[in-house]
Amino acid sequence: MSRPLRIEYPGAWYHVMNRGRRKESIFLSPDDYDSFVQILRETTSDWNLRIAAYCLMPNHYHLLVQTPDGNLSRCMRHINGVYTQRFNRFHQQDGQLFRGRYKAVLVETDNYLLEVMRYIHRNPLNAGLVRSLDEYPWSSHSAYLTSQKQRSWLFKNTLLTMLGAEKANRRNAYIDFVSLQNSREITDFYSKSRLSPLLGSESFRGRVRNRVSDLQENPEITEAKELTITPREIIAQVCSCFNLDEVTLKRTRRGRSNAPRDIAVYLVRRYSRKSLAETGSMFGIENYSTVSSIVQRIKSQKDRCSDLRRDIEKILSCLKTVKTDAEESVE
Repeated sequence: MSRPLRIEYPGAWYHVMNRGRRKESIFLSPDDYDSFVQILRETTSDWNLRIAAYCLMPNHYHLLVQTPDGNLSRCMRHINGVYTQRFNRFHQQDGQLFRGRYKAVLVETDNYLLEVMRYIHRNPLNAGLVRSLDEYPWSSHSAYLTSQKQRSWLFKNTLLTMLGAEKANRRNAYIDFVSLQNSREITDFYSKSRLSPLLGSESFRGRVRNRVSDLQENPEITEAKELTITPREIIAQVCSCFNLDEVTLKRTRRGRSNAPRDIAVYLVRRYSRKSLAETGSMFGIENYSTVSSIVQRIKSQKDRCSDLRRDIEKILSCLKTVKTDAEESVE
């Protein structure tokens, strides 16, 4: 049976969930929770994901996110993949951590965003883990009560504005709102054994279903859905930037760095749909952890080295032109 089509478009809102394999715990220590939150924070800047609310439970998590670039699948692959790597390395384990594909409910904006935020934040309370929301440290609840700079990466202002026009009154409005039980509609929605991929009004569900129908009937949907910057385009642009051929680009010599290759590895991993292992195989790198190290090193160095940052920006500028031309060709 084929997987249901993901509806992804710029500006869409989703309630995303995933749980551990066989309902096993995915957070075994405070460090695990902190690591996951750090990955969320990294994803907001690296992949332009807006995270409005989160709650990390012992064996699952909840996120309320918006995707300005319509790239939910890519963002979630990064979050789940990187956390699994760090979890396995820290606990000296290997293999799959999550049960598989995450669940994503497409949420209509209007009042449903507030309802989902409340559902997410009340999870520890409804599960009997705490008696007060203030007692649970692994959610974004406390961020809605303060303007701490370390939580500035959370995209909460949109929801707070929905609670009140006056900024001074929003904190109390939030407290009053989350102190109420979830609505019957929300409770019924999430209590079903087979969760609907859509949460919203009938007109919203109708618009989305029509869109899905149009996509599924399109014989070019697979190609259109997968359209992105390809590794081949990335490698070609890096070769052009450094005036190298592909053989030289991919050449590895023990004890000698190959900056163009490392840049290409970084860009392929970040901007294509390739996993760490797939990225490594393209460059003759056998260990996926080596790919991860290269990506993290380039990411760190480009913030300090203006020449490296300039090279990457030049390559990205060319790649964006390639992507725009490709998108226009299928319109």
